[in-house]
Amino acid sequence: MKMTEQTDELRAHLSEHAKTFKLAWVQLGQGLYSVWRDKIYHTWEFEKFEDYVVRELGLKKPLALKLVKTYFFVEQEEPVYLKKEFSETRNTAVIPGLESLDVLRLARNHRELTREDYTKLRKDIFEKGKEASLVKKDLTAIIKERKKVDPEQERENRHDQSIRRLVAALKTFKKDMETLKLGEPQLIEEAEDLLERLEGQYSNDTKDN
Repeated sequence: MKMTEQTDELRAHLSEHAKTFKLAWVQLGQGLYSVWRDKIYHTWEFEKFEDYVVRELGLKKPLALKLVKTYFFVEQEEPVYLKKEFSETRNTAVIPGLESLDVLRLARNHRELTREDYTKLRKDIFEKGKEASLVKKDLTAIIKERKKVDPEQERENRHDQSIRRLVAALKTFKKDMETLKLGEPQLIEEAEDLLERLEGQYSNDTKDN
């Protein structure tokens, strides 16, 4: 066999191995989803799903839940990904893996995103093979853009936060004074009066908004 033939064969094998690697999570996710959905772990004498995945599979709970949630998302929203034809007809570089699909899952349920936003993110993942870390940055940027508020609203938000902190501090102060019997009764009464006024103002502000 000539050198070029050997290298071409190696290249083809590596491409297939990479596809297998990217899609390997699917079978694990599918199995874990069944175990979680049907509570099969009870039949194996585990009280909780996380007990099973940690003690028997050696998987951390966040990873196991990510596998379950992402598999369910793909099954419901992107079933084409689970078909054999998908990997056979796609270039290895653009086949999304677990992390990319998990970002897309989070984007799908985010109320700040429009349908156009989601479509763009999906295209970046499924057609361009964009890395999960880059898609996550795009998602964060979009969310920040959607959440922008005008200066007046921002001042009102800071005002509300300041009142909440002051109310919490006064409640703690009043409780400590009463419990430990520190300070004069008049001081406690003044703190209570101020607390009522602040809570009344905050309550009215909330109703107005």
